[in-house]
Amino acid sequence: MNTSILIVDDEKLQRESLAGYFKKKGFEVSTAESGVTAVSKYNSGIFDIVLTDYKMNDMNGLDLLLQLKKINPEVIIILMTAYGNIETAVEAMKNGANSYLQKPVNLDELDILIDRSLLQEEIISENKILRKELHEKFRFDTIIYNSREMEDALNIAGRVACSDAPVLIRGESGTGKELFAKTIHFASDRKNEPFVTINCAALPETLLESEIFGYEKGAFTGADQRRTGRFEEAGKGTIFIDEVGDISPAMQVKLLRVLQSGEFSRLGSNQIMKTNARIITATNRALEEMIRQNQYREDFYYRINVVTVNIPPLRERKTDIPLLIDHFMKKYKCTKQISREAMDLLLKYNYPGNVRELENSVQRFCVLSRQDLVTINDLPGHIRTLQKETSSAEFEPRIDDLNKQLSNLEFTIIKMALSETNGNQSKAARLLNISERNLRYKLEKLKL
Repeated sequence: MNTSILIVDDEKLQRESLAGYFKKKGFEVSTAESGVTAVSKYNSGIFDIVLTDYKMNDMNGLDLLLQLKKINPEVIIILMTAYGNIETAVEAMKNGANSYLQKPVNLDELDILIDRSLLQEEIISENKILRKELHEKFRFDTIIYNSREMEDALNIAGRVACSDAPVLIRGESGTGKELFAKTIHFASDRKNEPFVTINCAALPETLLESEIFGYEKGAFTGADQRRTGRFEEAGKGTIFIDEVGDISPAMQVKLLRVLQSGEFSRLGSNQIMKTNARIITATNRALEEMIRQNQYREDFYYRINVVTVNIPPLRERKTDIPLLIDHFMKKYKCTKQISREAMDLLLKYNYPGNVRELENSVQRFCVLSRQDLVTINDLPGHIRTLQKETSSAEFEPRIDDLNKQLSNLEFTIIKMALSETNGNQSKAARLLNISERNLRYKLEKLKL
């Protein structure tokens, strides 16, 4: 559709001259000889731009601007005046004018202002669409799960979302810690503010501080210009510090100051800056053990750990696997079926890489499978290996020495329990309904 413009000017010659110019350029043009008429026409029509004179008899351009902004806060308004001054320009821009132009109108300058205003409006519109898509993508009800363990984690995340409390998200690599952080952000009152991520494991210690806090020109060799840090970028939004267990005690002290007072300084500057950003951290490390070994500051730990969200590993919520497989197959537009044997292996595998590994496996067989049915041969090699291990470990009953047969059966069941719990003896003992001491005795006896 052609761009539509409403030209408002009480001087007929000026009004008609501009109308003729924009019609030649392909605009849909309407005119108004006063502010009152302009408001009436704007109410009954659709206009992309309003080009208005500032000094008019019944209603000046600033009053018209205020009236139109009440009708549509996003209307593009360009003011023209022969009585321009700095105070008028500042007041107009403060009240929402997109641009300001002095008479006599320079048509080339006017073209530039209109092009710039339309481009700005397009960018704003695209940003709104993208932000809406993000809101839709990162909602609690879009997270795929069926297990009680995930429900518990999501309940805690949902309750903490609307607060300003620091959140520590804990979970193994690939469980979806950043997904949880984004979901908490987009469920909060800060959802229209920035979400800024920094991965502590991906940056050397020498660069981490400058990335988080920013630096002044000349702060160190190579700092040839000022750079804002992540806290400044976050503004009133959320800063997500991933792999917070990897930062040094010295860096923990500097972050502790921000957590306690909301204050920080760029490198090379004495100026104290304030941040109102909400802090969410994540780690896959055992911070309590690191504290006992004096590798982690206890005061920093308690500051970031006001509320903890524990994301269970995939091996502890295997009821989620079929749903996740279906979700990833739809994501990669895969209409194939999975054989019973292949699905059995996909369910038995423990996924040390968690959901990320499962997604990679699904994407792999969606791409490489040549038939409409995904078989065991289409699965990644490390999952196919499980079939051989399972087959070799299976107990085959036969008439033989009874004690030997019972020992083989016990060996197989204990090994399955340890595999199910990823080697955790306490969980394996609970699974087998025996004491942990009894399990250790059997492990020594069976030389496991």
